Amino acid sequence: MSLDIVILAAGQGTRMRSALPKVLHPVAGNSMLGHVIHSARQLQPQGIHVVIGHGAEQVRERLAADDLNFVMQDKQLGTGHAVAQALPAITADTVLVLYGDVPLIEVETLQRLLAKVNDKQLGLLTVTLQDPTGYGRIVRDGEGQVTAIVEHKDASEAQKAITEGNTGILALPAARLADWMGRLSNNNAQGEYYLTDVIAMAVADGLVVATEQPHDAMEVQGANDRRQLSELERHYQLREGRRLMAQGVTLRDPARFDVRGEVTVGRDVLIDINVILEGKVVIEDDVQIGPNCVIKDSTLRKGAIIKANTHLDGAVMGEGSDAGPFARLRPGSVLEAKAHVGNFVELKNAHLGEGAKAGHLAYLGDAEIGARTNIGAGTITCNYDGANKFKTVMGDDVFIGSNNSLVAPVEIKAGATTAAGSTITKAVEPGDLAVARARQENISGWKRPEKIKKS
Repeated sequence: MSLDIVILAAGQGTRMRSALPKVLHPVAGNSMLGHVIHSARQLQPQGIHVVIGHGAEQVRERLAADDLNFVMQDKQLGTGHAVAQALPAITADTVLVLYGDVPLIEVETLQRLLAKVNDKQLGLLTVTLQDPTGYGRIVRDGEGQVTAIVEHKDASEAQKAITEGNTGILALPAARLADWMGRLSNNNAQGEYYLTDVIAMAVADGLVVATEQPHDAMEVQGANDRRQLSELERHYQLREGRRLMAQGVTLRDPARFDVRGEVTVGRDVLIDINVILEGKVVIEDDVQIGPNCVIKDSTLRKGAIIKANTHLDGAVMGEGSDAGPFARLRPGSVLEAKAHVGNFVELKNAHLGEGAKAGHLAYLGDAEIGARTNIGAGTITCNYDGANKFKTVMGDDVFIGSNNSLVAPVEIKAGATTAAGSTITKAVEPGDLAVARARQENISGWKRPEKIKKS
């Protein structure tokens, strides 16, 4: 069965009170429409057609990709009219209609829905709610067969008492679609062409409307305002938390944890409160992450420890290494096994060899640091001359004294030592001691300046 997917994403979203098109508002670090597209791709369709309108250029610019066909809906005349704009591009056997502001829909739910579709049957995703206000109602006959969908504003009081609502998500045989689209009418309270009217047409043409429901009603929840957006965010995060816990992660508090990307985890991982994982993060077995950490596009090898208030971005933590508290590892930072970066240490494009240590208060940029080398407090690599970056190289077993300035390009070779307070500007040979500081002079009898009294 070949598949075309149509995603409706043309709405303005006035209740968001934002210059940003509604479907671009983020949930878990990705736009709502981005989430829907991600789910659509997992179904491996032959085409994904995104119907855009308000803020079309922003949507196109943000999400442009080779596998997306953007279709313009110049006037928003209803869901039926929106789907009709994509008709010329549809060539598959089956069409699935999704919504750009319904980001939590599960792929497994859509697969169950698509399994309902054949030449004589279409699939409709419905949801049963205690309060279905605003939802179109699913009207069934005495045998329980769906006969029509009535929009809330057009429903009678008896129909409003129906608790089964329409999600709008629909899968249908493409061969019938053009005929049904051509027969739609806008004779209703909104003066719009409702896609839901296709249901009554299908029944009249002798097709069966087969329904499926999501396992979780929040899968089909849309966001029309900021409050609903926040509800989607929290539900997504709790869902991600449950997924990670099922794989062997201990979350100190799933309500205070955020995933904003793709996370791969091992077993016996411990994550404390207020941790944010962004982008692509790989966490191996026995890793511990302390509170208030942000970890982005990074890999944490087995047994790594990230202490409180540490920020990793594009870093690799080796097996048994540790960082923090209050450390910052910027892109290109690599800690080999058992390397240590302590409080108020910043790395950028720096490689620390096995067992190397920078205990506190240091900046190491564009640096290659050998195994077991120790970096004293207050040390910085002076790697930038205002125009170009230069590299600092330290061999194995180097000892860098406190408050050193290492002026790159410079090399401190294996086993060398630099004295505290030194400014190192030239190579230090293996095993040598480099002392590069002004000679101390003590002046006896010196008197401090006194404050001049004002007359």
